[in-house]
Amino acid sequence: MTLPVDMSVKPDVKGFFDPDSNTISYVVRDPGSTACAIIDPVMEFDPAAGRLTFGCADEMIDHIRDNGLTLEWIIETHVHADHLSGAPYIQDKLGGKIGIGEHVQTVQDTFGKIFNEGTEFQRDGSQFDALFADGDTYQIGGMTGFAMHTPGHTPACMVHVIGDAAFAGDTLFMPDGGSARADFPGGDAGQLYDSIQRVLTLPDDMRLFICHDYGPGGRAIAWETTIGEQRASNIHVGGGKTREEFIKFRTERDKQLAVPKLILPSLQVNMRAGEVPKDEDGNMMLKTPVNKL
Repeated sequence: MTLPVDMSVKPDVKGFFDPDSNTISYVVRDPGSTACAIIDPVMEFDPAAGRLTFGCADEMIDHIRDNGLTLEWIIETHVHADHLSGAPYIQDKLGGKIGIGEHVQTVQDTFGKIFNEGTEFQRDGSQFDALFADGDTYQIGGMTGFAMHTPGHTPACMVHVIGDAAFAGDTLFMPDGGSARADFPGGDAGQLYDSIQRVLTLPDDMRLFICHDYGPGGRAIAWETTIGEQRASNIHVGGGKTREEFIKFRTERDKQLAVPKLILPSLQVNMRAGEVPKDEDGNMMLKTPVNKL
């Protein structure tokens, strides 16, 4: 498939860092209009108190309003397991369509079983306004974005390319951070390597924005790199590392990683496009399955 890359389009990108989940969300603005998109918004959750707050989402909303922007898309790069999505909260304030990869249906089916969801939980992605297939394009003002299916971390992962900017989700971290784990249900280290190699065929000078950073070695938090930098020096896949080397490393590394502290609430909420499930009385309620992950 020939990718519709247009490096002449240079969107304005502003990152918003959530220190609780080490997540970076983005407002991506069309330089030729007031149109913008949000990528991977966060809603804060205190699991001890069972309390939701919206500080990060409000900061993005204020930025959009203060700059007179029009929100057209809220894009999820995948069903996140380490933070809850702020998409419906933002949509209620600013509008826009919520989009995710079409393979969210696989994620919904997998975790619908784990959380023992009833037949009322639809597993067809209908909670989202748009489901992207590999290669699908969409408009943000005068800009054309396109989606690349990049499974491995999860079956539904996508990298979104808008002009000279690509948004990696969890497929790649900063070069000194490597890549995301591949041991969640539906993950696959070999698929992840293949997806990364496809992403690395994008132009060397394309800007790459990542979804999480943990400041390896104590460095300052960062979230922008380039495809060329990733190809040359990413510690997991750069410098010509083979598929076999990556699978061995990724598999051994994943066995040592703790489960994300917000995985149970995050999956229940994010597979519903950011909506918190409710009990029969209409109260927001989350489940805690035991010995299922």
